[in-house]
Amino acid sequence: MGVVHRIGADLQAPALKDAIEGFLTGVSNPNTARAYAAALRALAEKFGPYTSVTAVEGEAAADRIAAWFIERWGSRSAATVNARLNALASACGWWRDQGWITEDPLRRLKRRPVEVDRTRSLDRAEVAELLGREGIALRERTLWRLLYESAARASEVLGLDVDELDLRNRRAKVRRKGGAVDVIVWRTGTARLLPRLLDGRRTGPVFTTNRRARVELPPADIEAGSGKARLSYRRAAELFEAATGGWTLHQLRHSALTHAAEDGANTSTLLAYSGYTSVASLARYARVSSEALARWQAGRDPAARKA
Repeated sequence: MGVVHRIGADLQAPALKDAIEGFLTGVSNPNTARAYAAALRALAEKFGPYTSVTAVEGEAAADRIAAWFIERWGSRSAATVNARLNALASACGWWRDQGWITEDPLRRLKRRPVEVDRTRSLDRAEVAELLGREGIALRERTLWRLLYESAARASEVLGLDVDELDLRNRRAKVRRKGGAVDVIVWRTGTARLLPRLLDGRRTGPVFTTNRRARVELPPADIEAGSGKARLSYRRAAELFEAATGGWTLHQLRHSALTHAAEDGANTSTLLAYSGYTSVASLARYARVSSEALARWQAGRDPAARKA
């Protein structure tokens, strides 16, 4: 049987290094880009940065990639393995879209099942992978990023109306648990998504259902122009847990507070960020991870600095 060649493919396909940089350039979130780069640049080291990206195709290449991946990350946690695999899969999918490759170079590898701990903080790589994942609807992408960037409770964010948003200053007034009015703030990622989600709307709930409400609801929970209802906490939680294999919306808040503590936020800042008035309430969410503690110790180690 003859071999089928893609006409002009080798002439058009860039070096692996350039293919990786091209993909990373299109990843808008810097945290996601950094997480993806760790896996992709390791791949370039294995195959050679100036080798054509087509080198990842073929049965021999698939075997080689699987053996390399298992050797490099096989002993790591399921979350790390899946995050690295997702990074490679996203890049390979993009390369296929460009017409540079036609196969799935990762076909020998499978995601690992994750034992879900619904109380723990997610690590930064997990959050970056989730928020940068392909194929997530705009509503969910905006909601999840806003929850993480603001550290707000899901009920607080789902209760937002469009006229409560200060898009220019990246903030909004929310009603905290217990009824106190407070302000949440967000970063560039959310600031880019919200105008797309609102699409010119000036009133009504920020997050709405995909269809018109089928039952009578209070006027405040209906978007007048479309008749769509405010998205419920139950539905938002169901969609999140289905997409993540069991994580909870609350874990985004938990993770945001933990990461802020790891980055050196003081107690006053964490209290304002969380909306708590009690340090005791804050303490359980702002526990620094063992990895962050190790980095802190390494940074204080005089011998390490001299080396």
